[in-house]
Amino acid sequence: MAVVKMDSGYNIGVPPGVCTFIERPSPGAVKPYEVAQNSSLPTLSIVSTGGTIASRIDYRTGSVTSQFNASDILVAIPELAEIANYRTIPLATILSENMTPAIWQDLARAVCKEIQGGSQGIIVTHGTDTMAYSAAALSFMVDTPVPVVFVGSQRSADRPSSDNAMNAVCAAAAATSDLGEIAVVMHASTNDDRCAIHRGTRVRKMHTSRRDAFRSMGIAPLGHVEYPSRTVTLTPEAVRRGTHKLALHEKLEPHCALIQFFPGMSPDLLKGFEGYRGLVISGTGLGHTSTVLLPELRRLTDTGTMVVMTSQCMNGRVCDRVYDTGRDLLGAGVIEGGDMLPEAALVKLMWVLGNEKNNKKAQILMQTDLKGECNRRSAHGL
Repeated sequence: MAVVKMDSGYNIGVPPGVCTFIERPSPGAVKPYEVAQNSSLPTLSIVSTGGTIASRIDYRTGSVTSQFNASDILVAIPELAEIANYRTIPLATILSENMTPAIWQDLARAVCKEIQGGSQGIIVTHGTDTMAYSAAALSFMVDTPVPVVFVGSQRSADRPSSDNAMNAVCAAAAATSDLGEIAVVMHASTNDDRCAIHRGTRVRKMHTSRRDAFRSMGIAPLGHVEYPSRTVTLTPEAVRRGTHKLALHEKLEPHCALIQFFPGMSPDLLKGFEGYRGLVISGTGLGHTSTVLLPELRRLTDTGTMVVMTSQCMNGRVCDRVYDTGRDLLGAGVIEGGDMLPEAALVKLMWVLGNEKNNKKAQILMQTDLKGECNRRSAHGL
């Protein structure tokens, strides 16, 4: 089957027998095109890690692949030049499933370097599939006095319904606002009318392909960016610009893992985490696993693995003091993760164990709200 890219941006399959192959000469080198910058506007930095927002057609497969760098984004979205003066840093060119803790560390260093160099806001282009992990990781690694905004695209630029341009423009507007923390900016609805600003430790991708896939979990969004006016409105809960002094805490413990409990789960699966420094479990309901896992969990905690319990539920908090299963888990040395999202708990555990060697202090840090990842009380209706 031959894959043909249509003008609409979609692909169709055509039997090879009805195709005529025409060989065309390879195009020559394209002269780089530079977007005119306005030095009177605020200075922002675009740190590109790849993803759908920075993708182009791959004629080898007929799909799209991450190939653009940050400068290409400015060429593709001219409206950005009306908002700020940009510096571009092509940190990586990957799809987000290939993100690693080592790249998080590179990203944290790059963000701090740009802020030290006078950037008034940072835009991080990132694939959507693991963007919540990266935003949470950077939230713990960087104390920022300026907005650090993650942005991506659910649909690639070759599709008529692409959200890349509007998301990027709204991200730039948020990066010039009074925001003073790390956030994710993506479509707030299926319409092209506004983007939501989500806290980096409380956001999750909730749909595979909808443009409004991202949701703030357990809290309301920190604000919105109206489009096309680019008006930014922040809630009182949003950290304001200049609240924190710049600081980099880049150490991470990579030997941590996240596992989801399921009915019939064998204790043998837990043996694969022998020697790990930390393990987050996404348990059922209030934070439970089956009782057959208790001996293996106890063995892990006795040998130095910190085990943190979170919930598979979208809202609410872990409480292992209601049922006997929960009390037995606490007796086995498992730590309650409150209302932390499992992915936020994982990157927090990496950060805590990378920066605190005392086990008791590390346990206290895991249950302390550091970057808005733990709500003291669950909001009504959330």
